[in-house]
Amino acid sequence: MTETGRVWLITGCSSGFGRELALAALAAGDRVMATARRPDRLADLVAAGGTRVRTAPLDVTQEEQVTAAVARTLAEFGRVDVVVNNAGHGSVGAVEELDLADLRALMDVMFFGAVAVTKAVLPHLRARREGAIVQMSSMGGQLSMPGFGAYCAAKFALEGLSEALAAEVAPFGIRVLIVEPGAFRTEFGGRRMHRSPAIEEYAASTGPTRASVDGMDGAQPGDPRRAAQAILQVLDSSQPPLRLALGNDAVDHIAAHHELLHADLTQWEKLSRSTDVE
Repeated sequence: MTETGRVWLITGCSSGFGRELALAALAAGDRVMATARRPDRLADLVAAGGTRVRTAPLDVTQEEQVTAAVARTLAEFGRVDVVVNNAGHGSVGAVEELDLADLRALMDVMFFGAVAVTKAVLPHLRARREGAIVQMSSMGGQLSMPGFGAYCAAKFALEGLSEALAAEVAPFGIRVLIVEPGAFRTEFGGRRMHRSPAIEEYAASTGPTRASVDGMDGAQPGDPRRAAQAILQVLDSSQPPLRLALGNDAVDHIAAHHELLHADLTQWEKLSRSTDVE
């Protein structure tokens, strides 16, 4: 992959990380297929990139739109170098509060949709023996908390699949980057956040999470522009990590979670090791 002149296919470009990644790629001289469920919301990207930007409608839960977006990218630009699975939204609610139809819909977008886009572009990347797949996860892809079970389940699933994928496609020269942001000033906590109907008994455990979500939009510490620049920097690295945490909160929470996992493993190691057949 050349240092500049890449071709990007990015999902969820109407706001947040998707939009900032598109702008960062354009600033680097790259070309971008910017997609969204409503491509009319991408006019500013077209204005910024001119002939280096194309747009396409893409609801990642619609297989025919996934196929069409990949085909349009190849037709317009001749190749794909970087695919970014960014489409998704937040959800808050205790497990008992979740409507299973809402949970399935969430998984459909943030897990199955990302898998569909990945699968659609892989034959092209494999044939070219190069490329990168960027999976926009979250620090919630490694740890969960009260009220975020549904959201974190989707990110856990995406990370599990992506870790296997990374090993599977490495022989073809394809990289996989799992990005784990903390709280950034996107629309995560705003109107797009799904909220399950509350059960009063869970106020003690999930109430603080709900309150945090309601008050976070626009007050998060993370800067999406800096996040986009960090992702580009990693893609240009000769030794990129599999996982990239973004934000002080992500680094702190993930590190603390790893310490907790290690402490539990060490405390119960003797019992754990005693269960093999003698």
